[in-house]
Amino acid sequence: MFSIFKKSSAFAPTDAPPGWFERLKSGLARTSNQMKAGLSGLWSHERADEAWFQELEDTLLMADVGPQATQRILGDLRRAAGVADPAALRAQLGQSVSALLKPLAVPLDTAAHKPFVIMTVGVNGAGKTTTIGKLARHFLNDGKTVMLAAGDTFRAAAREQLATWGGRSGISVISQEGADPAAVIFDAVQAAKARGIDVVIADTAGRLPTQLHLMDELKKIRRVIAKADETAPHEVMLVLDANTGQNARAQVDAFDTALGVTGLAVTKLDGTARGGAVLGMATQDRVIPIRFIGVGEGIDDLQPFEAEAFTEALLA
Repeated sequence: MFSIFKKSSAFAPTDAPPGWFERLKSGLARTSNQMKAGLSGLWSHERADEAWFQELEDTLLMADVGPQATQRILGDLRRAAGVADPAALRAQLGQSVSALLKPLAVPLDTAAHKPFVIMTVGVNGAGKTTTIGKLARHFLNDGKTVMLAAGDTFRAAAREQLATWGGRSGISVISQEGADPAAVIFDAVQAAKARGIDVVIADTAGRLPTQLHLMDELKKIRRVIAKADETAPHEVMLVLDANTGQNARAQVDAFDTALGVTGLAVTKLDGTARGGAVLGMATQDRVIPIRFIGVGEGIDDLQPFEAEAFTEALLA
């Protein structure tokens, strides 16, 4: 197998569970296969002429990389094309993609505050509640204590789902049917402070950015959290469904304008060939870190985002 980097173990996190990189590759298989289908013929060309670059551009756009990110990658390769040998440009493509992604790969550091309060937001169906459950397991595996706040008070299934996740892992879930979402999350933060909990993860009801009254509710929740802890929330995490492709950019802009998003979790990468949209996140007007990516349904398939590993799984 062609490898962009010297060895996969060089970019695996030190605390990565067994099979971490294999699950990443499997989760990106649909996007990777589409990329490979377009790229495989390019490396055997005699020279990188204008037709070669046009074919590369088409391949990147079909993987939903997006026009801005595509042009940045093409610019890198054009500058390196003096070698005129497409095979030599193969490694350059990997280096360009990795360099594009590196500003996004900023790990979430929860050590600065206790409790560290994460407010999760997103549109309906993005996988927010499932992501919260997997995120809780991630922190538990890291030796931290966790509390969940069922801030989606109007959807019984969301509360039940959080309760199930909490029951599996022995995590306390603060929940109250029909209560004001902000009040539930306020109570959770207060309880976490009293119990010495390390991390609080607050669920909120899914909503579209065009639902202005519901976006105003999120702003209220943010304000109320700050009344429980003036430094909180310490992370406003937007959960994005990878199937939305380049449309995710509009979601990022809308939620960021309303709330000041500090991190992203990109879910369902295993179910789409549009995973190239992750590269487009690097060309937002304000680059927001991707904290985690979801590459499968398993409990360990929510992984910290790592630029070189993602590039290797995507292109190798």
